[in-house]
Amino acid sequence: MKYELGAALLLGLCTGNVVAQNYPEHPIRLIVGTAPGGTQDGTARMVSKEVEGLLGQPIVIDNRGGANGIIGYDLVAKAAPDGYTLLHTAVAFAINATVYKKLPFDVSRDFIPVTTIAVGQGALIVVHSSVPARTVKELIDLAKQKQLSYSSPGIGNGMHLITEAFDTRAGIKMLHVPYKGAGPALNALLSAEVQVMLIPPLIVAQHIKAGRLRALAYSGVKRLDLMPDMPLISESGLPGFHMDSGWHGWFAPAKTPPAIINKLYASVHKSLETPKMKEFFASIGYDAGGESPEQFRKTFEADKLRWGEIARLAKISADE
Repeated sequence: MKYELGAALLLGLCTGNVVAQNYPEHPIRLIVGTAPGGTQDGTARMVSKEVEGLLGQPIVIDNRGGANGIIGYDLVAKAAPDGYTLLHTAVAFAINATVYKKLPFDVSRDFIPVTTIAVGQGALIVVHSSVPARTVKELIDLAKQKQLSYSSPGIGNGMHLITEAFDTRAGIKMLHVPYKGAGPALNALLSAEVQVMLIPPLIVAQHIKAGRLRALAYSGVKRLDLMPDMPLISESGLPGFHMDSGWHGWFAPAKTPPAIINKLYASVHKSLETPKMKEFFASIGYDAGGESPEQFRKTFEADKLRWGEIARLAKISADE
């Protein structure tokens, strides 16, 4: 019996190694839980283009916006655990467990962390050009005089929570208007449907430069390299306030063979070590990721608690 068990284990290891050596044999689908045009979409496309060159197969981006990414997450949770359906997501994936009472999956049980792609240093407070405020203090004063609204990629999204934390610290209450992704949320700001947004720098830089939007401050602990003259929120109205914008990362369905997970991790890690990728992420206010699957699981579980506590304190619930 012991010999049979040992032989079975050895066969399983050999089979796993063969699978990893041959993987991938056809294109990989990378599901992004937001509409095209947002920061998640941008980082997913940038990284996948590098990784597919290392893996030797195309990586096809499949945008599944809506329900704060839950539609796309559920597809991955129910996909075959063969490495051909993966998830590119942001920290909202961890937050959902707090803001939604019922989910069609368990974020810890039904997914395997592969690696972090990037870690956001912070978000810019941007306003429509028609808003008279030019500093954080002026924005806070204006919000105390009239009802302002802000957009986000969805209820419980990281941008939603950062803005709610800002509201609480500033003693104001702006109206939250959720959209199906960062792209639509940004379009709402550009068309003046809302007045304010806290957003990573990637997709707003061109609009700030063109004068359509005005950046007031940055939520990170240090100034942005690409905007050295942009003050921190903590320097311009709210001393001590700073918030990172969370991570982007890859996940696979539960029961995906460890050999495949490790091959994916090695490929992503190698791509993130290139000067090209490091420069790209630095230019948009992110640090390149690359945590091992084990490290990323620890980060993920810790952030479920950290961001979940922010959601609880702000009384954010997607079920109301």
